[in-house]
Amino acid sequence: MISAEQAEQTILQRVQPFQAETECEQVSLMDARDRILAHPITSPLDFPHWDNSAMDGYAVQYADVATCSTESPVTLTICEEIPAGKQPQVTVQPGQAARIFTGAVMPAGADTVVMQENTQRQGDRVTVLAAPKPKAFVRYRGDYYQAGQPLLPAGLPLRATELAVLAAVQCGQVPVLRQPRVAILSTGDELVEIDQPLQPGQIVDSNRYALAAAISHAGAIPVPLGIVPDRPDALKTAIATAIAEADVVLSSGGVSVGDYDYVDQILADLGAHIHFRAVAVKPGKPLTFATFTEKPVLYFGLPGNPASALLTFWRFVQPALRKLAGYPEQRWRSPLVTATTTQDLRSDGKRETYLWGHLAISNRSFEFRLAGGGHSSGNLINLAGTNGFAVLPIGVTSIAAGETVSVMQVASAF
Repeated sequence: MISAEQAEQTILQRVQPFQAETECEQVSLMDARDRILAHPITSPLDFPHWDNSAMDGYAVQYADVATCSTESPVTLTICEEIPAGKQPQVTVQPGQAARIFTGAVMPAGADTVVMQENTQRQGDRVTVLAAPKPKAFVRYRGDYYQAGQPLLPAGLPLRATELAVLAAVQCGQVPVLRQPRVAILSTGDELVEIDQPLQPGQIVDSNRYALAAAISHAGAIPVPLGIVPDRPDALKTAIATAIAEADVVLSSGGVSVGDYDYVDQILADLGAHIHFRAVAVKPGKPLTFATFTEKPVLYFGLPGNPASALLTFWRFVQPALRKLAGYPEQRWRSPLVTATTTQDLRSDGKRETYLWGHLAISNRSFEFRLAGGGHSSGNLINLAGTNGFAVLPIGVTSIAAGETVSVMQVASAF
């Protein structure tokens, strides 16, 4: 066995991120959420596009109102009303004011906006009761961005804020890196489809659905290829097909040391270089990682038990997928936070141990509550609601309730 840290380093060293020159595609802005921008974006527009008002009020010449106060107010004649979206028609002269609304274009001649709360209006005249600061509440053209300058850099994950910027520059089609395709193979004669009646000894292929969801959350495209029986010929055909169709292949089951665990031998027959077969983690020790010389495909042979399959995905596969997809390094791994455990946590200390449960915020700090029931790697039921794994390092056999523990956040913890 190698350590979890060694396994992660081995994997990430062999991941070559997608490059914009060869792996770029155009998607609509509505479909660009969480995609990675492939090329820098610039705009021919200034932001704001024009001088405009940041407040409902009156556009004036500052010299007219510089010294006014409640005791010494100034009354101006209203020359125009300018709602947002309307082009001003007149030039504000000394002694005049234009009624203006938030976002409306500033009229020529005016250099300051007086907020309406500091005025009193009667008919076509307005009295200013407090002097504003010079250029108050005016957003000037190009204050936020000057045309032709870099706007959004390549490699940026596109969230709501970035999508708003792209919409503002009228970028309806966005150049993004393509998403990795991840083939999913479920191996084992005991597995059946979700709609198939169960016979004694059979179990439903739940890993396919769990892994597909986790793959999508990691920014990749799941490609389920179904159940493969424990026959070397069928496994070899299925793995060869997966290698041809995907950037990454995940098989679950068939990587232990049982009489029907053929995956490692088949990989060798297909020309794979197997980098490791076991990692000192619990659950999830029987983890195979391999690469191929003829095609840049990553192969992960995950354990078949549900807790083991998901833990090894979040701990080792997700960082590889995110690096491959072009995410910045700080977003490759599941975040680690320090939390206070509400229960005693125990391990045999022989492997890095992950105990699943619920991570919450209490009194401005993280709190970890262990999932109820047994922590067998085959216990699928108490995985429901899990958003964190407490990590007990090798050599640590217990952490008492009330003490702190590192917790790996998974999925969408918050």
